[in-house]
Amino acid sequence: MAEENDQEKTEQATPRRLDKAREDGQIARSRELSTFMVLVTGVASMWFLAPWMFDRMGVAVTEGLRFDHALVFDPSLAMRHVGGLLIQAGLALAPVLGALAIAALIAPLALGGWLMSAKSLSPDPKRLNPLKGFKRIFSHQALAELAKAVAKTVLIACVAWLFIGYQRQALLGLAQQSIGSAIADALGLVAMCSVLILLAFIIVVLIDVPYQLFSHHRKLRMSRDEIRREHKESEGDPHLKARIRQQQQAVAGRRMMSEVPKASVVITNPSHYAVALRYEAGMAAPRLVAKGADEIAARIRAVAGEHRVPLLEAPPLARALYRHCDLEREIPAGLYAAVAEVLAWVHRLALAAREGEAPPTAPVDLPIPPALSVDPDPSMPGSADR
Repeated sequence: MAEENDQEKTEQATPRRLDKAREDGQIARSRELSTFMVLVTGVASMWFLAPWMFDRMGVAVTEGLRFDHALVFDPSLAMRHVGGLLIQAGLALAPVLGALAIAALIAPLALGGWLMSAKSLSPDPKRLNPLKGFKRIFSHQALAELAKAVAKTVLIACVAWLFIGYQRQALLGLAQQSIGSAIADALGLVAMCSVLILLAFIIVVLIDVPYQLFSHHRKLRMSRDEIRREHKESEGDPHLKARIRQQQQAVAGRRMMSEVPKASVVITNPSHYAVALRYEAGMAAPRLVAKGADEIAARIRAVAGEHRVPLLEAPPLARALYRHCDLEREIPAGLYAAVAEVLAWVHRLALAAREGEAPPTAPVDLPIPPALSVDPDPSMPGSADR
């Protein structure tokens, strides 16, 4: 039962799923909203540019109906005359056509935005399957689109029918007017009817946009199992990541151990912590080249013993360096004084070894600032020695 629930697509799509769907050309899109914006632009441009267009088209029609004896006997002249009339008509319609083209380009920005996806244009053999095509025709989506188209047609038809019935006397009166006034009144009635149809179309848009958003997100719903798989793919297999971390730690450990023979001194706790410091002439401050606890600390001490690197038991200093200094970093300024005493002891130790003298006494009570002091962990074995 739990497996069936995991396979049901009840979860909202993840951001990664939405991005992938957009790459595949799947976005929420409302054709009714785009159509409405184009119609509004067309009606508005016709409303404001109608007088100018009427004058320009009137000139073109007048010239076209004027009889010119020369055009009858000169076909080339007639063709140039017709071309000139077409150019005049095109210039008269150009503002409206340009406004419609701009509206068609801007309309997608209202919902979904512009999208250029090569995947949506690539051939899909599945779409050639007649059974799946037949299934799409009678799908819930197709039936919803059919119902929407019927409702839209009925709504617009009702608005137009009511307007015609209300303006019936005005329409009949056009036959008794002069041509100029009849054309002007007829255009006014057409403009009013267009505005009413656009107002009714707003209802269609207000219904279609939320429906398209809901339908789009419903198609992209995911099951819990899909979300888990996606999370695993994006984050990586936990077992593989753990293996990679182990390998990285192993490489870092080998690299760190290779620096121990080059260290100037190894400071211990004496058994829990071990830090290796390196200082050479020209360095601004000593650097921590290796550090570790427990088994790693034991390996550091063993490598240091094999390469005769001086070992110093200084628990407070070892804890402070282990806690407050990272690998390949200079030691904190607050520990300069304590480390300076250690390095001075290392220098005296090397000098005594060369001259065959007794080794110097190891420094004790090294100065550790309270801000860098680290108390020993009483839960660790041997904490009393630290």
